[in-house]
Amino acid sequence: MTRATSIATSLDEPLTVLSSRNRPAHSEVEWIVLPLDTDETTADSHDPTAGGIAHWAPTGVRGLTDRMATIAEWVARERPTLFVVDVSIEVALFVRLLGVDVAVMAMPGDRTDEPHQLAYRAATQIIAPWAQSFYDPPWLHPYAAKTSYVGAISRFDGRPRESTSTDSTVVVLGGAGGTALSTSDVGDAASANAQYRWVPAGVDDRSWVDDVWPTLCSATVVVTHAGQNAIADCACAGVPTIVIPQERPHGEQRATAKALETAGVAVLVDGWPDPGTWTSLLTRARALDSAAWGSVRQPGAAARAARILSSVAESRSAQ
Repeated sequence: MTRATSIATSLDEPLTVLSSRNRPAHSEVEWIVLPLDTDETTADSHDPTAGGIAHWAPTGVRGLTDRMATIAEWVARERPTLFVVDVSIEVALFVRLLGVDVAVMAMPGDRTDEPHQLAYRAATQIIAPWAQSFYDPPWLHPYAAKTSYVGAISRFDGRPRESTSTDSTVVVLGGAGGTALSTSDVGDAASANAQYRWVPAGVDDRSWVDDVWPTLCSATVVVTHAGQNAIADCACAGVPTIVIPQERPHGEQRATAKALETAGVAVLVDGWPDPGTWTSLLTRARALDSAAWGSVRQPGAAARAARILSSVAESRSAQ
């Protein structure tokens, strides 16, 4: 959702978002809320991988059927020139079989499984939201002719930096995608490292921050998971960062975190550290060169993605 609304601001063409989530309050993009692909019938479903060609396509789930029907009805009514799919390989294949060109957002990690490969083969265009010099997975190489590496897409791109705090502040980022952290973890680290002010943001409902940009700008060091939005936002702020990857399908966050470590952008830690080890980790993070964030090619990434999508749509319209 964040990536779609970021790209939308740079598009001149009319755009509609189809999503399970409600439209964010700050967005004026046309929005269609899709039914969830799970419901009370899920427990009685069968063959969720459709013989291994999908990740989630069970039979007998009304929510899934209603979701795909909503998409098909919209496609038949609006006749889109291009349909951009982020994450769902099932939607990518479904819409392509409806006779519509599809652009797929690539994801980090091991995507050599058959469902991902089918989606990449079917796609007219692939957008990789990172720099190729930063992360160059071999499984994307067969699709080099239709893959564009646009850089890390941040919702805060171009936003003036807020004034920073005079305190030594550690900001701990959670996220809407879930986190294994708790506020007690942050509290234990804070008790053992009182020379820093510790600020949880999105670790739980009480610490959720709708606009995290001022908080990021106030940080001496950010401790974060390796989700793509969080990393892009840290790159935009240019802050010293410690990355603790969360378990995700296909090793998505571990692949991103390893690339960050290799590029000298962040300190990588495999799990939440013991309270007594934070001093050395924070010292290492503060010694990082903030200029290394340039390797993820964040500035202008959303606009680059928009230009590529516009170009594909225009070429299809001209045919």
